[in-house]
Amino acid sequence: MSEDPVLAGYRQSIDNIDAAMIHILAERFRITKAVGAYKAEKKLPASDPGREERQIARLRALATEAKLDPEFSEKFLRFIIDEVIRHHKNAAQG
Repeated sequence: MSEDPVLAGYRQSIDNIDAAMIHILAERFRITKAVGAYKAEKKLPASDPGREERQIARLRALATEAKLDPEFSEKFLRFIIDEVIRHHKNAAQG
């Protein structure tokens, strides 16, 4: 039985979006790695809770505008932020 062409089209779009998300995340982590190295060099703290909260509020608002669940967007961003902080702490330790 051959694949439904409509479903195949949707799946191809999903695959393209997933690939784009991976590339975007890779670029984001390349930049945050540079930030971590800079913070370590300047003896700055690994995390900035004020910035994190502003970012979460900003992205929750963007999610609402985009009709995306803001709770989901916050969980997703928090996961990324926590990973970045872990990288920054590792950079600070050498």
